[in-house]
Amino acid sequence: MKEKDTAPAQVTGLTATEQRSIETLYRAFNEQNPELLDEALSTDWKDIPLAPAQGPGPEGLKPIIKSFIAAFPDVQISIQEIIGAPGRAGVRALITGTHQGEWFGIAPTGKAIHIPIHEFHHLENGRISHTWHLEDWFGMLNQVGAWPAHATTPSEAVS
Repeated sequence: MKEKDTAPAQVTGLTATEQRSIETLYRAFNEQNPELLDEALSTDWKDIPLAPAQGPGPEGLKPIIKSFIAAFPDVQISIQEIIGAPGRAGVRALITGTHQGEWFGIAPTGKAIHIPIHEFHHLENGRISHTWHLEDWFGMLNQVGAWPAHATTPSEAVS
């Protein structure tokens, strides 16, 4: 991860420790270091929903990070915005990378991805205890070329 010239601005509603935990979660991907999760997540962290084959807690996420990094070795998750309130935070971020390894049975395509994500974190004792997330997996499958071409144009789609 590139070092920034200035420290990130403190997010209103979060303690410095809570903000650091949130930023460290995404650094685990960017620095290709799943062990950073031990600094960010509570030992009984709950990820809702779990990824396919993901186990519970931080230990369950570590293999997911490793497999994602193997498929997208240049992955970067850039935080676009954090909103905070006591004990909770919302994060809007962007995943970018190039599909260079197998990912959930999809052979490498060499195609770039640009996927928005939205995550909502509950924090306890300065660590993330629960994460609810929305990722555009449909968009990711489209971008790597694993989804059939559209049968209709957006203007023909049924509402």
